[in-house]
Amino acid sequence: MYIPDFQSIMLPLMEIASDKNIHTFRDVINKLVKKYNLSDEEKNELLPSGKQPIFENRTGWAKTHLKKAGLLIYPKRGCIQITERGLLLLDNKLDRIDMKTLKQFDEYNEFIKITNVNRDNDDTINEVETHTPEELMETAFQNIRRTLADEILEKIHNVSPSFFEKLVVDLLVKMGYGGSVKDAGKAIGKANDEGIDGTIKEDKLGLDVIYIQAKRWKESNVVGRPELQKFVGALAGQGAKKGIFITASTFTKEALEYTPKNETKIILIDGIQLSELLIEYNIGVSNQQTYEVKKIDNDYFEEE
Repeated sequence: MYIPDFQSIMLPLMEIASDKNIHTFRDVINKLVKKYNLSDEEKNELLPSGKQPIFENRTGWAKTHLKKAGLLIYPKRGCIQITERGLLLLDNKLDRIDMKTLKQFDEYNEFIKITNVNRDNDDTINEVETHTPEELMETAFQNIRRTLADEILEKIHNVSPSFFEKLVVDLLVKMGYGGSVKDAGKAIGKANDEGIDGTIKEDKLGLDVIYIQAKRWKESNVVGRPELQKFVGALAGQGAKKGIFITASTFTKEALEYTPKNETKIILIDGIQLSELLIEYNIGVSNQQTYEVKKIDNDYFEEE
């Protein structure tokens, strides 16, 4: 028995979830192993990196793609549950669910959107044949990075407020603000009743101060213009002109378009940007595998 590719796993995975119950990822893996009658050797065969079983990796990617299409949700850590959209799709009695099937959903198209790639090409094999190895590697890298950002954001939504404050401190210090973690930590988390969560030095010398508002809100609880106006008012009360508003959720269109009429400058960082910054500055992530891409050194082959 061969190890199925991740697209072939999608329909069986959805069928397991069709009972509407919450399933652990480990339970899904075990049920799929039985369905495909995989031997212990096949089940435990590792990726070339030797860091994860191939079947587990492929099932994980199938799960991710189905979630991005709105067919599954992650109700709690390490678990999946089918959505109403997923149930409606199964009602069509499809013989297969794959990437082509998922492209009917706008959320999924946003997920797989890649600059300068012909999105009308639904044949994965043709895509491999028509793109250079460098393009395919970059595409794979960006997919992994987007998935990692989603996983980070999911973690952030489940941490305590105090841990979120620590995360903000660690990030800002790594970005060059606040001097040291010890100095910055004294400022963040000392909330007052004027709509400011804390302050941090703009540089190591403390020549200016930046005021912080940090909201560890869920995705469904977006930050609107009133929250920003309150923050700007709080800054004015302190005689301050610089602020950073960080949220684990998103900002409404009205909030993004809001510009204070005074000289106050506020930077907005939403959950996606926060996750990207954490990856960029290596906060809460670690290197799993490093690949070196080499090219010919023409200077070496120059004969005098």
